[in-house]
Amino acid sequence: MPVLQLVPILSGPVGGLVEPLGRRLATVFGMPVEVAATPIDVEVAYDGVRGQYNSRSLLAQLLAHAPKAATRILGLTGVDLYVPVLTFVFGEAELDGRAALVSSFLLDNELYGLPADGALLFERLVKEAVHELGHTFGLVHCHRDTCVMTSSTYVEGIDLKSVEFCDRCLRAVRQKRARLGA
Repeated sequence: MPVLQLVPILSGPVGGLVEPLGRRLATVFGMPVEVAATPIDVEVAYDGVRGQYNSRSLLAQLLAHAPKAATRILGLTGVDLYVPVLTFVFGEAELDGRAALVSSFLLDNELYGLPADGALLFERLVKEAVHELGHTFGLVHCHRDTCVMTSSTYVEGIDLKSVEFCDRCLRAVRQKRARLGA
C-alpha cells in the first residue's frame, strides 16, 4: 500500500503544523501519512552568500534517508529556500519522482509586516504541499487559475488558488496512484 512520509525538518515555525498537515494530505491523496524523524542537516544546504537554503540539497538528503516503503516523501521546513536560478521558492519537487519539500518561511504574514494569521499560514502550507506533491505524481503547472497546480510566484497567488486539483489534474493523480496500488 502506498504511504506518504512527512518529514519535519524542524527549523522555523513548523512544529505545530505537522500533524494537521498530515491529516489534510491523507484526505487529499487518499493515502496513509506517517510522520518520520529523519536526520536532515539543514546547515549542509545553507548558502552564506545568499543567506538561504538550497532546496535541491535538502531534497537529496530526503531521498538518501527515505525508506523504500515510502511511496512519497514530503519534507517540511521553515527556512528560506532557493534554487540557483530563482531568488526564492516556496517548495520544490522531483517531477514524477518520490520527494518534495515545502517551507513555511515565505508563507507567514509576519514576514511581510502583517499581523500573524495561523489559519492563513496553514492553508498556504497545505496548498503548497499539495502542489509540490502533485509534481511527484507527474503533474506540471496547470493553466486553470483555481487549480492547486497553478504556478504561484508570489504569496498572494497562493491565496487566489484552491487547495483542490482541477478535474484534469485530479484524474492524472488518481491514475498514477492506481498504478502505485492505492
